[in-house]
Amino acid sequence: MAAEMIPPATAPDFLAANGWAGAEILPLAGDASFRRYFRAIAPGRQAVLMDAPPPHEDPRPFIAIAGHLSGLGFAAPQILASDLAHGLVLLEDFGDARMREVVDAAPESEDRIYADAVSLIARLHRHGPADIRPYDRAEYLREVNLLTEWYCPAVDVVPDQAGYEAAWDAALGPLYGADARGVTVLRDYHAENIMLIEGREGVDGLGLLDFQDALAGHPAYDLVSLLQDARRDVSPQLEARMLGHYAAQASPDAGFETAYALLGAQRNAKIVGIFMRLCKRDGKARYLSYLPRVWAYLERDLAHPALAPVKAWFDAHIPADKRAAAWSDL
Repeated sequence: MAAEMIPPATAPDFLAANGWAGAEILPLAGDASFRRYFRAIAPGRQAVLMDAPPPHEDPRPFIAIAGHLSGLGFAAPQILASDLAHGLVLLEDFGDARMREVVDAAPESEDRIYADAVSLIARLHRHGPADIRPYDRAEYLREVNLLTEWYCPAVDVVPDQAGYEAAWDAALGPLYGADARGVTVLRDYHAENIMLIEGREGVDGLGLLDFQDALAGHPAYDLVSLLQDARRDVSPQLEARMLGHYAAQASPDAGFETAYALLGAQRNAKIVGIFMRLCKRDGKARYLSYLPRVWAYLERDLAHPALAPVKAWFDAHIPADKRAAAWSDL
């Protein structure tokens, strides 16, 4: 077992105190944060143990959003027990059928499963947002600044920071308005965070994970997250079909297509920065292999007329050989 996937020392006592004494604890997954996941196995049952160690992580937002989603009828994991002081949470186990692996193993299921995932978002958008903070200008800029903070130094670019932020302000300004609270934005809604629950079908069979960073924002954001997936190729044709599927169910306003491109560029710029940070700060070099895909999405988004100020900044400051091409051999 890798050292980073050794269960926390407090885990056995936590499990014993909550009716899981003697449960076997097996590594399940780590992610791009400090959180780690284990599977607790006892006779005839199993659960997922989340290790969200303070002060780096706080499991309370996850617990709150899980309750909100469950209250609306969505399949968020049931919280079986928690120890907030040590950052331990015992969760309902949705099994091993993750959307990414299911679709990769059965490509003929791709349209059907993606349509279910889009339908889930359309259903969520019929409800008002959870009691969470808004996705506002400060958050948008904090996120896109990860690119200039982490990516630019890694490729020997000295950015014009003031010009960069001004370009994003010019493009994203329409999203800064009073209606920005919009809907609950899960923020990391993609094929590696959606589980297919055995015995359930359609939207009801999709289990939701990794939503602790949810904000109240624009309905296009989670569609971008799903359809411009940093970890899995989503063809432009599938993307277009799924956007049409969403439109048929949600009847978005006339500015939705523009908002989708704006948020696509914003999210992908953020991810370029995050993946470089994961490499440089956290030693997780594997995330560099995703950069060509993310850059390809970003280039497509920047081609939209609404992104003209941002595209002009990129063209002036980050040459083509320091974008996707720099990572294409990984």
